[in-house]
Amino acid sequence: MSFCLSACSSVRYYAQAVHGQGELIAHRRPIDKLLRDPRTDPELAARLRLALQARRFASWQLGLPDNRSYTGYVQLDRAYVVWNVFAAPRYSVQAVPQCFPIAGCVAYRGWFSEAAAQADAARLRADGDDVWIGGVPAYSTLGWFADPILSSMLRWGDDELAGTIFHELAHQLIYVKSDTSFNESFATFVQQQGLRAWRASRGLSPQNDDNQAMDDGFTRLVLDLREHLKTLYASGVDEAAMAAGKEREIAAFRARYESWRQQHWPGDHRYDAWVTQPINNARLLPFGLYDEWTPAFAVLFQRAERNWPAFYAEVRALAREPKARRDGDLQALLPSSQRTGSTASAAPRE
Repeated sequence: MSFCLSACSSVRYYAQAVHGQGELIAHRRPIDKLLRDPRTDPELAARLRLALQARRFASWQLGLPDNRSYTGYVQLDRAYVVWNVFAAPRYSVQAVPQCFPIAGCVAYRGWFSEAAAQADAARLRADGDDVWIGGVPAYSTLGWFADPILSSMLRWGDDELAGTIFHELAHQLIYVKSDTSFNESFATFVQQQGLRAWRASRGLSPQNDDNQAMDDGFTRLVLDLREHLKTLYASGVDEAAMAAGKEREIAAFRARYESWRQQHWPGDHRYDAWVTQPINNARLLPFGLYDEWTPAFAVLFQRAERNWPAFYAEVRALAREPKARRDGDLQALLPSSQRTGSTASAAPRE
C-alpha cells in the first residue's frame, strides 16, 4: 500500500507539472508583438521593453545563452507561478530531499497550484515533518523550454527583473544535478556581477549596499539559529528535552534579532513579520542556499581576468568534478575568514 501511495503521488505530481508547463506555453505571447500592439498597456510595454534589453545584454555582454527564453510574456491569473514546499524532520535541519530525473535532488517540490502545495504540505505534516510553503515569482526549466517573462516578475523593480533574467539564464548555461549550493551560488554571482555591468552600461550609479548589508546580517542570524538547532538535535537528549530546547533556541533567536535590529537598523522593520510568524526547521532551509559559494566564484572571476568565457570554462571544470572534490576546491577559493571552521561567518542572503 505504501508503494502504491508513493507511486500515485509521483504520478499526480508529474501530471500537474506537465499541465502547468503546458499552460505557460499555451498562454505565452511574443514580446515583440505585444510592443507593436497599440492596445498594450503603456506601463506593461515599458517593463517588457526593459526586459528585452536585459535579455539582449545577457547574451551579448555576459555570454549567457542566446535563445528564445524571456522573449515571450505570460499574464498569470495568480500571484506566483509555483509554490515550493520545503520539508525537514521535526528534529533535523536537513531537508527531506525531493529527487527528479533532470534536476536531481533538491530541497523542495514545486507545485503550479497553491491548493496542491497545501495538500502536499498536509501530507508531510501528517508524516511528522516540519513544513513551509514559499511562493515563487520566477523559475527556470534549465533550457528545456523557452521560459517566459511572467506577470509575477513585473512586481519587482528594474534591477531585480534584470538580475533574475541573468540568474535564470545562468542556470541554463551550467547546472549540476543534486548540487543546489553550487548551482544557486553560481547563478547568484552571475546575477550580482551582471547587474553591476548592466547598471554601468546604462550610466547608472552602483547600487546602494545598505539593503544588501541588512539582508546579509539577517541571514547570518538565521544560519546561526540553524547551527544552534543542529547542535541540539545531535545532543542525544530525549524527545521532551529536544522539543523544549527547540522552542528555547527559537525564542533566543527572536531576542538576538530584536537586539541586532535596534542596534544596527532601528528604523527598518522589513524582517519583523518573518520573525514573529511561526518558525520551524523547514522555514530555515532556503537561507544560505543561494550564495554559500558566491565569494569563491568572485575569486574565480578575478582569476579569469573578469573575462566571462574564461570564467565559465573554469566553472565547467569544477562542475565536472565529483562533489567532494568540487566542494574542497571551492572551499580553498573562499577568503580565509569564510572557510569552514573559521570564527567568522560567511555573509549569505536569503
